[in-house]
Amino acid sequence: MAKLRALITGISGMVGSHLADFLLAETDWDIVGMCRWRSPLDNVSHLLPRVNQKDRLSFVYGDLRDYISLQNVVDAAKPDFVFHLAAQSYPQTSFTAPLDTLDTNIQGTERLLEALRRCPGIDPVIHVCASSEVYGRVPKEKVPINEECTFHPASPYAISKVGTDLIGRYHAEAYGQKVMTTRMFTHTGPRRGDVFAESTFAKQIAMIEAGQIPAVIKVGNLDSLRTWSDVRDAVRAYYMLVTVNPVPGQYYNIGGNWSCTISEMLKHLLSLSTRNDIRIETDPERLRPIDADLQVPDTSKFHQHTGWKPLIPFEQTMRDLLDYWRNRINNGEKFLTR
Repeated sequence: MAKLRALITGISGMVGSHLADFLLAETDWDIVGMCRWRSPLDNVSHLLPRVNQKDRLSFVYGDLRDYISLQNVVDAAKPDFVFHLAAQSYPQTSFTAPLDTLDTNIQGTERLLEALRRCPGIDPVIHVCASSEVYGRVPKEKVPINEECTFHPASPYAISKVGTDLIGRYHAEAYGQKVMTTRMFTHTGPRRGDVFAESTFAKQIAMIEAGQIPAVIKVGNLDSLRTWSDVRDAVRAYYMLVTVNPVPGQYYNIGGNWSCTISEMLKHLLSLSTRNDIRIETDPERLRPIDADLQVPDTSKFHQHTGWKPLIPFEQTMRDLLDYWRNRINNGEKFLTR
């Protein structure tokens, strides 16, 4: 019997790389990772020997904005499971590049699902990754947020994820594809991009500790309330999504159980630093024109369906994130102060 095969779009991202780690460790599946020819491979550098040795892992080139490339990816992968993680995933960037964001995330998802639908001989279980950002600006009386909460997206990125979410469900209902969508709340850990608040804070602390920049952390909006989870818990949830009685057309909130403001998260990171003289300074360029708030999830629907719950505590996630940046800086890598 042939081994099962999983296709991960966006394997070179934080989540995609951790999902590859999880599937290699916890399953015997073969894994095909889709990335663009210009994608940085930093997050998967530890996996490159396996790719070179053709040890259960291969990379294929594809771009969500190029339908023919997606046809080629699907034809090569012939997947049993698809984890669609690739996206323009930076909310701040979406304000300056809204058309790129909408095309990549909305039309890109449509192109991928069409390529999967039209490929003969396959009927994969498909995870389409939307985002908790679809809920956007939620009134206090609707917190914690359940799956039936009204969408009120607060960025072009969030709008694009509304489209992603709806396209996934449409393909399940219209064409019978085994598509499920997730609305993942804030998740972080090692390999988190430095355009996200907790990661840029950790990177700046590590750079300060190394004497590379003055003892000043540049920040944006510190008042937003977030619920934090670890990326390693998130990828375990994604695996359970596609393997524990998957129900086509369903949509789930997934998230952690530790809630605090951005300010409180920063205070915790500072408590882990070897320096006690670090100041905080608001940088106007880090402020969004509009911001999501009160991002606190009700994850009972997913928990009841799969039994999943977060296992890694907030404190470990933050320490691992800070140590990730310390290690990269101690290894001599150079970074922008963004």
